[in-house]
Order: sequence, then C-alpha cells, then structure tokens
Amino acid sequence: MPHTLDADAVRMWCGLALDALGRARADIDAINVYPVADGDTGTNLYLTVESAAQAVDAAFNGHAATAAASRPTLADVVRAMAHGALIGARGNSGTILAQLLRGMADVLADGAAAGDPPAGDGAGAGDCDAPAAGAADAAGPAPAGAADADGLRRALRRAADLAYLAVAHPVEGTVLTVAVAAAEGAERAAGDVAAVARAAYEGARTALRATPGQLDVLARAGVVDAGGYGLVTVLGGLAEALSGESPAALAPARPRPATPAPVASDGQGPGACPADGAPDGGPAFEVIYLLEADDTAVTALRERLDALGDSLVVVGGDGLWNVHVHVDDAGAAVEAGIQAGRPYRVRITHFGAAARKAGAGAPDRPGPAAVLPDQPGAQDPTGGPRAERATRAVVAVVPGDGLAVLCAEAGATAVATRPGEPPASGELVDAVRRTAAREVVLLPNDTELHHTAAAAAAQARAEGVRAAVIPTRSAVQGIAALAVHEPGRSFDEDVVAMTSAAGATRYAELAVAERQSWTMAGVCQAGDVLGMIDGDVALIGSELAATAEAVLDRMLASGGEMVTLVLGAGLPDEVAERLERHVREGHFAVDTVVYQGGQPTAPLIIGIE
Repeated sequence: MPHTLDADAVRMWCGLALDALGRARADIDAINVYPVADGDTGTNLYLTVESAAQAVDAAFNGHAATAAASRPTLADVVRAMAHGALIGARGNSGTILAQLLRGMADVLADGAAAGDPPAGDGAGAGDCDAPAAGAADAAGPAPAGAADADGLRRALRRAADLAYLAVAHPVEGTVLTVAVAAAEGAERAAGDVAAVARAAYEGARTALRATPGQLDVLARAGVVDAGGYGLVTVLGGLAEALSGESPAALAPARPRPATPAPVASDGQGPGACPADGAPDGGPAFEVIYLLEADDTAVTALRERLDALGDSLVVVGGDGLWNVHVHVDDAGAAVEAGIQAGRPYRVRITHFGAAARKAGAGAPDRPGPAAVLPDQPGAQDPTGGPRAERATRAVVAVVPGDGLAVLCAEAGATAVATRPGEPPASGELVDAVRRTAAREVVLLPNDTELHHTAAAAAAQARAEGVRAAVIPTRSAVQGIAALAVHEPGRSFDEDVVAMTSAAGATRYAELAVAERQSWTMAGVCQAGDVLGMIDGDVALIGSELAATAEAVLDRMLASGGEMVTLVLGAGLPDEVAERLERHVREGHFAVDTVVYQGGQPTAPLIIGIE
C-alpha cells in the first residue's frame, strides 16, 4: 500500500535501507576499487545508515517518553536522520551519503531550500529538463505533516547539489553521478510521491550501469562504482517504503576474479608512483574526524587539506562538520582541524595492507586504524598497538543476565541485549576493543544480528584485528560453540570447530502470543504458547510445560544426545524439573543440562545437540 512521505515513512526507509545494505555489504566491499581499493565501502555505508536509523529511532522514543506521548514530525525525523548520518559517517562514500541526506533534510524539514546553489554549481550538477512538478500529482496535496511529490523532487535535487559542493574535486562515474541521475529521474516523473521515488531509483540504477564507461579504473576492474551501488540500494529502500512494493532488483555486484589493483593515470585515482606504504600509489592514510568549527573557518580548512592530499570531502554545517581526506601526512591533517576548531572522534587508517589485499583479490581485511586517545583502543599513528594484545577472544551477544554470566565464566565477552533494543555494530566493536585481542570470534546468537556482527567484524579488521563471525541463530548455538572453543588451536581450526558445533545444535524457543495471528502451525490467540523450532512456529499450546514437552519430543524424534534448557526470567524451577524428568523417562541415553538464562522475552530456550 502506498505511503505518504511522513515521519513513519522515513523510519521505514531507514530500516529497509539498513537491511538491504546488510545483505549487499560484502558484495559492495568486493567491488570497491575507487578512490582506494580498500574493500570497505559497503561496510562504511552500512555503518553510516545504521547511525542514521538509530537517530531516527531515538527521535521516536524521545517523543513517546514525554508526558503527552507525542509523535515526532517529519521535520524532527529527517533532521535526526541527517544528524545521525553526519556523526556516524564512515569513509568517502559514507561521508557523501551523509551530505545527501542533509540536503534532503534541508528541503523536507523546511518546506523549501532557501538559498539553494544553482543547479549548475558544482561539476556534473548541470541543468536538466524542467521538472515534472508542473503536472498535477496523482495523489493531490500531501496530508499535514508529510511532503508531496514536488517536495521529494526538490529534496533529491538539493541533495545532489550539496554533495557536489562538498567534494573538492568531483569525478564522474561515482556516487555523485548516480545522485544527479536520481534527481533528474525524479524531476521527469509525474504522479504521486511513490512514483517520484521509483523514478529516482530507476534513474540512479540506469546511471550506475553506465559508471564503468565514465571511470577507467572501474572499466579495468569490470565493476560498477561501489558508492553508487550503495546509493541505489538506499534509494530502493525509499521507493519500497513509499510504494509498499519492492523495486526492480539491482544487478548483483560481481567483480572479475583475481583482478589486479588498477593503476590510474588521470591524477584523480591512484597514480603510477607509489607513496610510502600505499601500493596503489595514492596517499598512505585516510583521516576522518568530526569538527566543531565556524562556517568561516571551514573554508580555510578546505584549502589547507586540499593542498595536503586528495579525496577531500567536508560535509555538515551549523557548527558541526565531518571531515574526510586521504593524505601522506596524517598529523598535518589533524593539525589543520585543530587550527579550524575542535576535532574529535579522530580516525587514521593506513591503506597499505588494505590495498595489497584488494589487489590480490581478497579485500577481506583493511589496514590497521589508529584511534586517537579520546576513544577506547588507542593505537599509535602507524596502527600498531600501544599495549600487548591477548591472542584470541570471543564476543557473544546474549539476551539475559544469566547467559551473560555463563559466557563470562566460559571466557567470552558478553554483550547483553535489551528487549526491543538490539545492539548496534558500534557496541560490538567496543566489546572487541575491550578484549584487546589479536583475534576475535563473534557469536551474534540471533539471525537478525548477522549483518550487525558482520559490520562489526569488518570494522575490527580495519583496526588490525583478525575477526570471524559464526552465524549462530540462538543462544544455545552460541553455548555449543563456546563449549568447543580452544584458543590453543589455530584461528581457522577454532572457527571451523565452533561453527561445526553451532551448526549441529538445533534450537527451539517458547513464547507467549500477544495477539491473534496466522502462523505456520495455524491460527494462534492472545495468550497461547508458541513452540518455535529453528525459527518457525511448529506447535501451539495452552500450557507452557506441556508445549515444551511436545517440542522436545518432536526434536528428539530425529535423534540427539544432549538437551540444553535455558530458563527465562521468572520461570519456576518446577518446569525445568518436569522437563528433565520427561527427557529422562522418554528418551534413552539423552542428558539434560539446565541454565538460568534470565532472558526477559522467551520463557524457555531449548537446544538439542
């Protein structure tokens, strides 16, 4: 069903875009060859949108917590989205995406972008056909608190214009080109706001396919622009949120196998003469920081940073900026920020290892990063650790305090979840840093957290940590993996053993239905007990213990040697005793172990090994 462009639609857009980027993250990383082949564009875009989505959720939660339990307006939400993207922007593409979102927020929040730069101001942002805003929108005027089709057209144009102005030396065949095509597609489209969003997506998708013909480095690698691919993915989320229908599928990102790292000769991309520590010939370091500074000081900062390196992008405004540049002298780039205002969240990434990996066709581990002293896990400017690291650690996401204690006793670092508040990738990265380990295994223990864990692992690799994610779908699979964890083995052998143990563990969960609903096992009513096996509702019962017995019988019918019962908060011990007795009397040679998990949402989690 079509949706108006209101606060709820923006929240839905952020969620859909984040899910889509999570699915495409590894593919986008794999085709990242410009401006530096460091294999992290998909991860950077995911982290940027994740920060935007969290800010939007916070806006809703903040309004819900007020005495009047009000709801945020469209202006509240788009401003929160833009601010979240700004403070969480990662990498070149993430920084540009933050500016695109800011441009959209300028129009959608204020109703008009007063003082917009001319359409032709900035390379590539040339004049286009007259917008289709003159045609009557099929849906008529937008309801109060929502933007109409013309508002979305102007928002996309403002976004493209601001993005071009933020980049010191715009290059065609990149995310900038795709952004302009999206704006032009929207301007040509008649109809309601959903039709405009679909046209923007189609325009961007068409432009993306043409990027190899505009940028030699893409043509030589046989790929489309990675940042542009990410932007099309984000616009697909917008089109789906407004139309209620998934847009036409984006062609999969498939780089040519074993393609050597390209060498550019146009001065815009990697040059022919390698810099120290930068095999692709570009600057050796990526420097990113947030900056509190007056607008006037930023003009001078741009000039100074432009003289120091390339890939300069400065986005933001109103006293808060996100600065991104590639340089050989990282200290000078930070010093320029100090002279302009107050830089913080400073990150310095060395490109050497990343470029070598990407050039060999294995962009799985970017080079080390230096996190300056205002952050946990500080390292020296070359990426080397300041303190001796532990050899290997495990980070596990768990839904209850009891499980957190259990994981800690097994030697893991636990990240406890809260009902309705899954951890962000940044929380997992912080947990990885706290381990101070050279090698880390992540156990997400929830299907919905696999993308989050993958993004955290990618960030950990960027900081010089060898990281792997075992795709555990339940806490009991995580327990099984921890049981066979052996730091004395090689990293690969340990990961294989833990993955095998988790995969050999079937899992079930009992929950209480909150309302009437259709399930795989039929219609349930509010208060019914749902027995979910491997993620699907398999049984519906009226009493928890009896339903749990039926679930155990069904799972053990195909075999099993060990039953694990994880008791939720408030579940009586008598239930566990009854289930232990049921297994002992009804299933020969099957052992049972019981843990007090303390999880607040699921009364009982079951594992069968």
